[in-house]
Amino acid sequence: MMKYTYNIIIKAAAVIAAALTLSSCLEKYPKDYIVDTDAMTSLNGAEQIVTGIYTAYMSGGLYSGNLTLLPDIQSDLVMAVEGNSNTHGEIYQWTFRPTNREIESVYAGLYTVIGRCNFYLDQVEGLKKTLVSDADIQTLDQYTGEVYCARALAYSELIKCFCEAYDPAKSENQLGVVLRTSYFNEEPVKRSSLKDSYKLVLDDLAKAEELLVEKDGTRDFDAPYFTYAAVQAIRSRVALYMEDWQTAVDYSSRLIGNTKKFELSLASYTVTSDGMNEVDYLWHYDSGYEVIWRIGYTQTSYGGALGQIFLNFNNDYTYYYPDYVPAQSALNLYKSGDARYNAYFAELQTGHAHQLVWPLLIKYYGNRELMSLMIYHVNMPKPLRLAEQYLIRAEAYCNLGKFSSASADLTKLRNARYGNSGGTISVSADTWEKAIDEERVRELYMEGFRLHDLKRWGKGFERTPQSNVQAEGSRLKVEAGNPRFVWPIPKHEIEAPGSEVQGNASNNL
Repeated sequence: MMKYTYNIIIKAAAVIAAALTLSSCLEKYPKDYIVDTDAMTSLNGAEQIVTGIYTAYMSGGLYSGNLTLLPDIQSDLVMAVEGNSNTHGEIYQWTFRPTNREIESVYAGLYTVIGRCNFYLDQVEGLKKTLVSDADIQTLDQYTGEVYCARALAYSELIKCFCEAYDPAKSENQLGVVLRTSYFNEEPVKRSSLKDSYKLVLDDLAKAEELLVEKDGTRDFDAPYFTYAAVQAIRSRVALYMEDWQTAVDYSSRLIGNTKKFELSLASYTVTSDGMNEVDYLWHYDSGYEVIWRIGYTQTSYGGALGQIFLNFNNDYTYYYPDYVPAQSALNLYKSGDARYNAYFAELQTGHAHQLVWPLLIKYYGNRELMSLMIYHVNMPKPLRLAEQYLIRAEAYCNLGKFSSASADLTKLRNARYGNSGGTISVSADTWEKAIDEERVRELYMEGFRLHDLKRWGKGFERTPQSNVQAEGSRLKVEAGNPRFVWPIPKHEIEAPGSEVQGNASNNL
């Protein structure tokens, strides 16, 4: 069901590493960007640019690498093992500075997406005037809706990583991000308010919602392109981060209630001849009725290897050499009968000198179809899933004081993972915060949510040493409000000629 041919790569492909060394990510014409003046003279040219936007999302700096992994590595979910390669070491140890290349890659990657979106949007109306048939105009409107959705998502991720948690009472005075809405027109290189930053996200989502057509009676699961449903999913997540509880409920309900399009993956339902259930299948084959949007990989076009640092099996194809293992505190949250435990973890012996035997993360062991081609540890990122929508709605219900409704949502999700029994839970005014916290860890483990959850909840954390972990970072206590919950703006962005970009408190550490 691939909508686009992913082997079409836009001429304007960005080389992030080059961009970081040669110029600001916000420079109008990055040195590695080849401007093709003919790119939008045809519907085919528009399709190629849209394909280039999806290709940018494949970057190892984004969902197939740093954007997914770093927020969880920085938190309390993993521990660095003795003998590790120090990959992401500064992030794990909370010693990163504004020159950290991994954080820079997230910043550059997201602005690469935004730049390509702006390149398209600056020219789309001109192209639209040349089209004659209604079918071509409808196709172009579909592309445009996807582009608005792509830009909204990129900005929402920038806000999550590089801004303070949203405070409705202070958002006009909180620093947002640099807003770029045009590729060809000069715009001030300075940060907008957090209120205005979120306004752009909401405006883009509204335009996407208007342009993308919801097709009745067709399943949209596993879509590698942005759909009407993807817009709803992003909108509910943004509402949650903005503490707009009723809107979060309204938008998540559109997806949860649409069982003709999406359903939770069930531990009780076997889908393969060797007995694999839907929960396992979701992570071994990157497919399931609950996947709202995934990054569409092929054997010749894929991003980073999410599972590399947790397994490193391809070091010698004999032993596992993890850089990070699951924290015992996280493992303890999974109870007997929870299918997520066996889908996410497997007790394996490492090849390190200490020969640690531990439940290693196999959630990203690798897509089975890619593994058959000797491509290891590569999974298709699934940034939007129905399970998250249940968690969003449950949390929003709790903030609205509707605890019975929240309990029903949590129970529905948990029963799907337990096999229709054993997941029943009831929350109250006294228990809901802990319940939501723990369920989000259980469901969203190593999907890039933990740091941002702690930040918006105003919570810190503490790591406790366990077997064969390195000393640095293993005894770490982080208080709520620590400046490094908000990543520093890359140094080169602040020092670029003409820049008025303000740094965060973490820029001064």
